[in-house]
Amino acid sequence: MRRAILASLMFNSLFSFSSMAETSEQALTESPVLASHPFINDEILPPIQSWQGQSEALILDASSPWSTPFEQNGLAHSPDYEATHQWLNKLVNSSDLLSQVSIGKSPQGRDIWMVVASESGAATPEALSESNKPTILVQAGIHSGEIDGKDAGMMLLRDMTQGDKQALLDRVNLLFVPILSVDAHERSDEYNRVNQRGPVDMGWRTNARNLNLNRDYAKLDTLELQHMIRAINVWQPDLYLDVHVTDGIDYQYDVTFGYNVKQGYSPASFEWLEKYYRPEVESALTDNGHVPGPLVFALDNTDLSKGLSYWNPSPRFSNGYGDARHLPTILIENHSLKPFKQRVLGTYVMLEQTLKTVAKHGTKLKAAIYEDKYQRRQQIPLTWNTVEQPGWDFKGIGYSLETSEISGTEVVRWNGQPKLYPNLPVMGNTEANVMTQRPKYYYVPAQWHQVIERLSIHGVRMTPLTEAKTLKLSQYQFAEPTFNQKDYEGRQRVKATSNKVNIETTLPIGTIQIATNQPLGDLAILLLEPQSADSFFQWGFFNSIFTRTEYIEDYAVEPLAAKMLAEDEALAAEFKTALEDESFANDSKARLRWFYERSPYYDNQYMKYPVLRSR
Repeated sequence: MRRAILASLMFNSLFSFSSMAETSEQALTESPVLASHPFINDEILPPIQSWQGQSEALILDASSPWSTPFEQNGLAHSPDYEATHQWLNKLVNSSDLLSQVSIGKSPQGRDIWMVVASESGAATPEALSESNKPTILVQAGIHSGEIDGKDAGMMLLRDMTQGDKQALLDRVNLLFVPILSVDAHERSDEYNRVNQRGPVDMGWRTNARNLNLNRDYAKLDTLELQHMIRAINVWQPDLYLDVHVTDGIDYQYDVTFGYNVKQGYSPASFEWLEKYYRPEVESALTDNGHVPGPLVFALDNTDLSKGLSYWNPSPRFSNGYGDARHLPTILIENHSLKPFKQRVLGTYVMLEQTLKTVAKHGTKLKAAIYEDKYQRRQQIPLTWNTVEQPGWDFKGIGYSLETSEISGTEVVRWNGQPKLYPNLPVMGNTEANVMTQRPKYYYVPAQWHQVIERLSIHGVRMTPLTEAKTLKLSQYQFAEPTFNQKDYEGRQRVKATSNKVNIETTLPIGTIQIATNQPLGDLAILLLEPQSADSFFQWGFFNSIFTRTEYIEDYAVEPLAAKMLAEDEALAAEFKTALEDESFANDSKARLRWFYERSPYYDNQYMKYPVLRSR
């Protein structure tokens, strides 16, 4: 009854939207400018060749009762937040295979909706888990201007419930978030992404606080990512797809995708993705007229001969985060210079084949995840060196360099003609550099509540001490902190040299103990080790430890220093040696500070990392 009532209510709203869509389509057809150039930036972008593929058969006629807003609007428009939600509501309420939940509210108060598709019509994580089937999570619109995944997912859900593809859910479950960055999605305009061919109106890259959600997986400053990570912890997907549209150079590929590297934190998942996932998905895309390829970046956008970049992402990014928490994660980057229609259809093919591949090889996928979660290696890489990789044959586009009268420098002019660049050099950050020994425990003092809260959202298991404990531990002491000259993603990042020393200390009640012998142990290490690029330390969560709050006046240091020299012959000898440094000897402030730092009055917590680790 609930579905029927809601479906009736939604029909009236969608009738209005459909009428609006027909008007928009008519205007698009009648306008000679829009007919030849559906996107206002077409004339300033590199030339493209016309495209036709078998995936065009997926498109429903605009007059069909279950055509999506994308299909109703000339395959050039994507619906706004409200129209998207209305259409999905209608679909959910028409099928026993679907349910819909809000994973949380955005900063501006919008619901972030997730559609749950399963053979049983599960509406809760518990019910979905009872199916014992692998679960795929597809996320669109983390950068809301890059919205291909939303429209592709809507078409696929339609075909599974109203068409002939219900069997896709026989052996797998699907979670679909059509728009993650919902506030930015509504900051929509035809001028938002100059380097992208559609849709006509595109959302904004960053959220309402101007933060980039795909730089926030480690630090979790945004509500949207906090909601998403909680949803991952609750719904427990086995494969995570994050759909984007890339920019940069021109090339033939219309769908590129990548994931963690073999040398990273989830090698078994990498092997599954390489052995089963990539071949089957690339085959399906090719059979449907698309050109799939690896996630690719040029080392120099003006000179392809310099080669390509093979990326080992850090945990601030979705695919790097998935690597750290042992959730196989695929970053899809459709090519921005390909038309919106082509990109949406390529995404549809990729999502459909993902369901088929996971249904076929789901047991092996779960086994790979289990292996990664429980490998517990003792040496954990924190930083990586860039080294040469095997070369790639690159399906590029021809170009020339011309001296521009506008900029006065050489600029690339892409000619739109396919060109193979054989065996280009490839560089990638895959060689482990700084390593750390896995500690048994970390200890976080209770006053660092923001760090503890973020660890909890990540799903890291923690235990507060119920009684004081005296323990022999290790602590990092910092020197020479270097702060970014400008903030990055709303934070002042910091690096410092560190020295690990052994201490014995009494930890008070309420101190948080974190065992690394847990499924998210590797993630906890990367968040808490200060040399890790996406540690809470480098993101500035502990910057207050670099603030001096107590001082001593010169008139007090002078007699104190004299007393210290008279009572400690070793100290006097050390001071005499220090004076051999001419710059130190000529710096009166440095000389007084030298004594203050060795006195019992000095702040013994200054520039010391409050997070302790077991030896």
